[in-house]
Amino acid sequence: MSSSTEVGGSQSRQLSDRYLPQEVEARHYQNWEEKGYFRSVDVSTAPPFSVILPPPNVTGSLHMGHALDHTIQDVLVRWKRMSGYNTMWLPGTDHAGIATQNVVERELGKQGQTRQELGRDEFVKRVWQWKEQYGNRITSQMRRLGDSCDWDRHTFTLDEGVSRAVRKVFSDLYKKGWIYRGSRLINWSPKLESAISDLEVEHQDVKGHLWHLKYPVDGQSGRFLLVATTRPETMLGDLAVAVHPEDKRYQDLLGQKVKLPLTNRKISIIADSHVDREFGTGAVKITPAHDFNDYEMGLRHNLGFLNILNPDGTLNENAGAYQGLSTAKAREKIVADLDAQGFLEKVEPHQHSVGHCSRSGCVVEPYLSDQWFVKAEELAVPARRVVESETITFEPESWTKTYLHWMNNIQDWCISRQLWWGHRIPAWYCQDCGHITVSEEDPSECESCDSKNIKQDEDVLDTWFSSGLWPFSTMGWPDVTETQKTFYPTDVLVTGHDIIFFWVARMIMMGLEFTGDVPFRKVYIHGLIRDSQGRKMSKSLNNSVDPVEIIDKHGADALRFTLMAQIASGRDLKFSEQRLEGYRNFMNKVWNATRFSMTALSDFEGDLSAEPVPNKLHLSDADQWIVYKLGKCERDVHEALSQYRFSDAAGSIYSFIWHEFCDWYLEFIKPIIYGDKAEERRATQKVLFETLNRAIKLLHPFAPFITEEIFQTLNSTDKTVMLERYPTTKNDKSWLAIGSEAAAFEMDVVRETITAIRNIRGENRIKPGEKIAVRLAPESDKGQKILGANKLYIMTMSRLDSCEIGEPGNLAKCAVSPVYLGDVRLDVIVPLEGLVDIEEEVKRLEKKIEKLEKEKAGLDKRLANENFVKNAPEEVVIEGREQLKTLDAQITILQASLERLR
Repeated sequence: MSSSTEVGGSQSRQLSDRYLPQEVEARHYQNWEEKGYFRSVDVSTAPPFSVILPPPNVTGSLHMGHALDHTIQDVLVRWKRMSGYNTMWLPGTDHAGIATQNVVERELGKQGQTRQELGRDEFVKRVWQWKEQYGNRITSQMRRLGDSCDWDRHTFTLDEGVSRAVRKVFSDLYKKGWIYRGSRLINWSPKLESAISDLEVEHQDVKGHLWHLKYPVDGQSGRFLLVATTRPETMLGDLAVAVHPEDKRYQDLLGQKVKLPLTNRKISIIADSHVDREFGTGAVKITPAHDFNDYEMGLRHNLGFLNILNPDGTLNENAGAYQGLSTAKAREKIVADLDAQGFLEKVEPHQHSVGHCSRSGCVVEPYLSDQWFVKAEELAVPARRVVESETITFEPESWTKTYLHWMNNIQDWCISRQLWWGHRIPAWYCQDCGHITVSEEDPSECESCDSKNIKQDEDVLDTWFSSGLWPFSTMGWPDVTETQKTFYPTDVLVTGHDIIFFWVARMIMMGLEFTGDVPFRKVYIHGLIRDSQGRKMSKSLNNSVDPVEIIDKHGADALRFTLMAQIASGRDLKFSEQRLEGYRNFMNKVWNATRFSMTALSDFEGDLSAEPVPNKLHLSDADQWIVYKLGKCERDVHEALSQYRFSDAAGSIYSFIWHEFCDWYLEFIKPIIYGDKAEERRATQKVLFETLNRAIKLLHPFAPFITEEIFQTLNSTDKTVMLERYPTTKNDKSWLAIGSEAAAFEMDVVRETITAIRNIRGENRIKPGEKIAVRLAPESDKGQKILGANKLYIMTMSRLDSCEIGEPGNLAKCAVSPVYLGDVRLDVIVPLEGLVDIEEEVKRLEKKIEKLEKEKAGLDKRLANENFVKNAPEEVVIEGREQLKTLDAQITILQASLERLR
């Protein structure tokens, strides 16, 4: 196409011979951002649509989970923006207390320094310096993916506005009695010397041992109570031995005492129905300060607590002779001493799950510690109610039960962390009277005794505390702002199921408590991305995929479309690069179809975009067919997106563009485009232009970069496609009116007929370029009329030498393929003599029938087995029966073909 070609009304640009994402993506994203296309406004007559981005860690880089999560949100936001909404997608990053502190401490370690040597103020200063230097990596990678966030609203969890909101929430909850400081059992990372959340505990199956220890029964010489344990070193903190109250083996021992080996301390034998009689010996040691189950049992039986650990994981003064040893060394020495003193009965191999700190890799210790907690029970009541009343809904709905189960069994939330990076707890201890002053502003004196001798708590808040305020702290709360008035509550939260409790539930609780409204109306839960074999991606398996590398290699659009085409709400997604290559080919297909279309439009005189809707008299059946199919696609896509069925929407667009527009419409119209009927040609050019434009708009939310390049080139404009109106059957009525269901049906009959001819060619290995004779035998006058009117299409696109429409005639030595569509039935008949070696074809068919019959016999035998049908999953049995029907049908068709050739 020459540079002077007119397409959209002015001199058009050109598309390169090949689609090169690297040349397109950075240029368009920079232009979008510079021109402010992503911006939202606080005051607008347009309806609002708002989404908050789950803030990724400032230390992080884009991973496949982010790519999925962000693409879902971007598809929604771009769709709503094109649908006329005032869209606000608020981005942000999380200070990630533990992760960020770890990174900076590692850097200090390389320089031979520690944070303790630097001191708190200097260390925090260094972390801020690191954040300014490296903290933008994740947001730059989000831009690579195409995230159309309102970057002017970007928020960091330690920004001044968020910090102000955090302090107010802490202060208000404390004054209400819902935040308190107390001693409870928590997850403790000895390496970090900090409390950590359940989400930061990774359970790993490890090969360990089960030690059977003999506890001497007090007052009964020679009698022992045998207990089994996976952690013999914790016996130093034992306060009881528990058995099941109905376990007959130990009835006479209830209420008595045993002597704790190595210490001679006496502890009670108690009965508790939570004891598993089948585990070990049915008698378990109870260490309330170092096991969560034992902690609850200790509370039930008023056993008290004995902590044997230091914060660094070594044993403390309560461990006696073992003080100062690590748990691993203590275990080794204690087992040796137990054996030497005759208290070790036996040792068995035992595989069990052990919690590890996801940040440091060390074994997590249940640890009794003074921490700050939120009383969650009261906050949970309204948070349950809004889900039960469907004020907030989950998609898929099955996650509602999970959410309510957690909320009905909620425990107090440990919110303090022994770190220096984060929101420092706004509590000051009076060194004179011991009073704790909690305040939004830094106090100068104790609020109880006016002493100025006060000291702030050293701890910082759990990152999830500030994240729990995210929907409203990012909008200016506690001030009442126009942003809140317009965009709060937000419309939808998109997230993974692993943080429903840690984040989703806490946002709901905090939103209701501090704004009086829910933070969002819908929670869309997506699954995890797994590798092509269904395994979780991990470094240990070396099966992780870097989305940035994928974007470098294949382009962001191919990655985005792959994710959207596969996603099903709540289900995990298997990712394979092979599938991604298929969708990269789809992008190339769209590109090449556009290049062909622009050539077909190159001699159009005038402005195609201003050209009036064509008169139906000048439209071919193919034109009316594609417009009708376009309307169906618009309807299906709108319905699917409205119901969060992203794969259905992507599938509809893919099918329309590839299978209907590219594979068929562009072929159907070639005789018209290259023909000499001016009015028909002009009408078809208009249909081609408008159909391609609409297809590009439909595709844009899924593949923003290639669609922008095509739209601007096709329309010879600098305007953006993202602000165009998204095509729907409601707003596209006048254009879709030129489509015809009757014409569409006729062209579908033609298409199925051509496909049947092509299949016969393939099945019988007839060369694509070889012209053949075909007979078409319709069963009705309607079929006869359709085939007759479209004979030219059929002959041209099937490469036929001749095409007879009428009676079937003699079927000997012929391939026959039936076509059934609605009320039209016909047989496609291709005489094979002279085209194929009949004897060889007979042998091929006989072999194929034999293979299928063998397969059918095996399947028959399996389904006749009552045990198989009874024990196999229902879907496997149903699939087997469907497969049997398919095999029967295939064998019947092949046998008929064989009979005709003999």
